[in-house]
Amino acid sequence: MSVNTTKTALIEQGQWLTVQDCKRVLVVVHTVTFAQRLQEVFSLLEADFRIQVVFTAAPHAFGGGVAQYLQSLGINTVPWEEALRTEFDLALAAGSRGVHALRAPVVRISHGAGHIKLLTDTSALAPGEKRAPGMLSRQHLLHKGRVGPAAIVYAHERDLAELADSCPEALPVAHVVGDPCVDRIRAGMPRRRQYRRALGIEAGQRLVIVTSTWGPTSTFGRFDTLLPQLLSQLPGRRYRVALLLHPNVFAGHGAWQVQSWLAGCRSRGIAVVPPEADWQAPLIAADWIVGDHGSLTAYGTLTEAAVLLTPGPRREISASSPAALLAALAPVVSPAHPLAAQLRYAAEQHFPGQYEQVAGLLSSAPGQFHRRMRALVYRLLRLGEPACAPSVAPPPMPPPLVRWESADLGIAL
Repeated sequence: MSVNTTKTALIEQGQWLTVQDCKRVLVVVHTVTFAQRLQEVFSLLEADFRIQVVFTAAPHAFGGGVAQYLQSLGINTVPWEEALRTEFDLALAAGSRGVHALRAPVVRISHGAGHIKLLTDTSALAPGEKRAPGMLSRQHLLHKGRVGPAAIVYAHERDLAELADSCPEALPVAHVVGDPCVDRIRAGMPRRRQYRRALGIEAGQRLVIVTSTWGPTSTFGRFDTLLPQLLSQLPGRRYRVALLLHPNVFAGHGAWQVQSWLAGCRSRGIAVVPPEADWQAPLIAADWIVGDHGSLTAYGTLTEAAVLLTPGPRREISASSPAALLAALAPVVSPAHPLAAQLRYAAEQHFPGQYEQVAGLLSSAPGQFHRRMRALVYRLLRLGEPACAPSVAPPPMPPPLVRWESADLGIAL
């Protein structure tokens, strides 16, 4: 019997635990991205001696770096196979793979900005059935024809309208709780100047944030067309540039490979933000966001930055998503014109509230995620909530960009 299995068996018996008679909550982490979203939920259980939180890393194609990320938070995991054999009072998960086999009621947590990408695996679709985003699809919510989760949380009321068409069986367990990233970005906006100082943005300098989701149609999937403009066309002292790449890019290719591909960027003073870093503060600090159809570009509409889009795959994006609306409003980067001139044009055309409609699609309950999410979790645990309101902390102060311009990329993936 392995050390981990022995430890888990002792925990199951309860005889060695100091704090006993706890409700047990399992946090199921498939990827670093899911871990970052789930952290907004399990942090709501802090300081409650009635609850024991247990973590496991579930198998996933982009699961690289999960164990290291959790360890950086001081979290140890139990083996996935052991988690499947153990009973829990509740399980929290952002992914669907394997969760139907858990011995616990499951809460599925939405991730990302507004269900952007349509279902890629269409093999199980019935003739004429429309492609829905993953968290709105029958394929992700049903197991053997029955709804798997005990609760499914969404950010916006419009998600329920879409769910009524795509998977009406899930409506009885669907809840609108808002979006934690929206709430944290809004809480951090008054600190924009402090974030810029922490990043090392000097007077007269402008910060360009380049965001990328994962996949062949992402900014990074076609980075060879944008890279020459970044390296050669932006004046060195006036512009500071940082890349915010989806953690799946690192998990899919490996941190060494990503570092190798971006060695020329980092040697020229372009910062590469590691996948485990908090991305919200750099986004708030930006003067421009150059991004694709991914979530970070959509979240950028909450900030003061001017937005430029890289060309995206219209057929792979949900027409009702914030990304689709943003694609209809924002200017698009062209390789035929100097990038600095395009940045100036975007800044001249930008005005307060320009993307208010896009931002409005991110959450129909702004400022309420932590309150609503905690109420749901405690209701499912059949526990009274703590007698204090959950706080919405602004993003923490980031390290200076120079650290990300020269250091290795964080966790090993």
